[in-house]
Amino acid sequence: MSAIEHLPPVLCLMGPTAAGKTALAMELVARGVGEIISVDSGMIYRGMDIGTAKPTADELRQAPHRLIDLIDPAQAYSAADFRRDALSAMHDITSAGRVPILVGGTMMYFKVLRDGLATLPEADADIRAGLDAEAARDGWPALHARLQSIDPVAAARIPPLDSQRLQRALEVWMLTGKTLTQCHAEQAPAESLPWQMHWLAIAPPDRALLHQRIALRFDQMLRAGLIEEVQALRARGDLHLGLPSMRSVGYRQVWQYLDGEFDLAELRERGLAATRQLAKRQLTWLRSFPDVTWLDPSEPLLADRVTTLLSASA
Repeated sequence: MSAIEHLPPVLCLMGPTAAGKTALAMELVARGVGEIISVDSGMIYRGMDIGTAKPTADELRQAPHRLIDLIDPAQAYSAADFRRDALSAMHDITSAGRVPILVGGTMMYFKVLRDGLATLPEADADIRAGLDAEAARDGWPALHARLQSIDPVAAARIPPLDSQRLQRALEVWMLTGKTLTQCHAEQAPAESLPWQMHWLAIAPPDRALLHQRIALRFDQMLRAGLIEEVQALRARGDLHLGLPSMRSVGYRQVWQYLDGEFDLAELRERGLAATRQLAKRQLTWLRSFPDVTWLDPSEPLLADRVTTLLSASA
């Protein structure tokens, strides 16, 4: 038996939005397998429940989730914050004799958990405000073209309309004189995690089926009161589209709808398009992960397969 097989197990249930990750995790908890840690950059915000598909109060009673409802939407939460909090939660769960089940679609969080963090500068409010102003005047694709000339490797990875990641890549270069790619290349290797990590990717093999699931869930969100949720957030007066929380897929489109930029039918189409683009980016990330086991959410007895995998590694 290898040294890694003596380590306590951790399940990482990754996948695109609407793929069925939470349902599988909930079933595993019901079988007594472990405890859920959310890996979702939207669920960290209090008051953002419908648009993030946050578990209901009843679901949370059945299967408590760590790392949800951590901060206010006006606050910032970095990948470094996530890594610190996730490692702490994983140690707590393992110490109690249970299996940490990390569930979500924020691939950057999974990456920093696995690989560690490059040393990057703190955010600079003035630089970000300047970049936001440029984007408002010229559009994010123009800033993407600038990144392409500075850091073509990062530009190939970041979509032209991914404002948050574009802003960060340009901000790092403006603050340090180094590209984001260079900073990551200079990163020291991460220390080995003291667990046996099981990286599982959940996604329908048929992209059309995933798009159907995305449409079904977005329509459910609209019926459940997503527009009213964003109205309540807007009414606070301290939130705006420059914040990472309000840039979240769904929230940005509803905010723009409430600004009168388009009608309800266009809101739905834009929301679906943005969610499909998010799913495409998530799948691209997943394909770059080493040692991933792919799972079909429609596979019969999927939870049995996962528990068998855990038993085989014990």
